[in-house]
Amino acid sequence: MSRLRVESFTISLDGFGAGPEQSLECPLGVGGESLHGWFLGTRSWQQMHGQEGGEGGIDDDFAARGFKDVGAWILGRNMFGPVRGAWPDAEWKGWWGDNPPYHVPVFVLTHHARASIPMAGGTTFHFVTGGIHEALQQARQAAGGRDVRIGGGVSTIQQYLRARLIDEMHVAVSPVLLGRGERLFDGLDLRALGYDCEQYTGSPKAAHFVLRRKAS
Repeated sequence: MSRLRVESFTISLDGFGAGPEQSLECPLGVGGESLHGWFLGTRSWQQMHGQEGGEGGIDDDFAARGFKDVGAWILGRNMFGPVRGAWPDAEWKGWWGDNPPYHVPVFVLTHHARASIPMAGGTTFHFVTGGIHEALQQARQAAGGRDVRIGGGVSTIQQYLRARLIDEMHVAVSPVLLGRGERLFDGLDLRALGYDCEQYTGSPKAAHFVLRRKAS
């Protein structure tokens, strides 16, 4: 069976995975963009956007591994867009323009039904109202044996962690302080949930940790 993975999810030194007051102008919340300095300069980031250049090294290795053998993604509603409640119209199609960087099916958790949105480059957004298990079932079917990646946000990752469904999780800790926002590990006992830290690697821009769930 395909694995469920979290990749390149970045938190601050004080544990926040997003800043407060997410909006169209601040999709990661106030101050949230400062988390991702390690990722934005990598060769992988440049290639995602059809550009050349970028840095190699440890940070790029972790950025690149996040796209290997991924056949589908799961996103929380806030990761898709700032709209709350019922969808007012069909105009909003995500933060990424006409050609999102996923290039595989993406399953968006929501309480409000919406028709699927095919995009350029192989991405299709599907909207799942039946909860995390239904989204994972659909994503695994679409992935065709490849892995499923959870893109976030914090609440979505927490739900899958509590259900012990995440097999592997790469967390990058960026040397910044946000002070407010959404803490990734609030209320979670990762040891009791069966997770161990199995890898640590540091770079000048981030500390990288890989957590894996022990076989039950």
